[in-house]
Amino acid sequence: MNPQLLHHLWSLVDRTQRSQLLALDDNSLVHWLIEQFAGQRPINPSETDQLSRYIRAKIPLIRDLTQER
Repeated sequence: MNPQLLHHLWSLVDRTQRSQLLALDDNSLVHWLIEQFAGQRPINPSETDQLSRYIRAKIPLIRDLTQER
């Protein structure tokens, strides 16, 4: 996956309010992050698929980091 995509995604996770991320179930979290990401930076369908798979694989990490803030 493109390093710029990864950096942008993790920056988005870091900037998002803790309560917002923790209130979403797994599917909603994936969709919400992709929508927010796409609203800030145009992405093509291939990148959307890559992001979706990556986010799904990293949900436990996203939740752990969010809870620790």
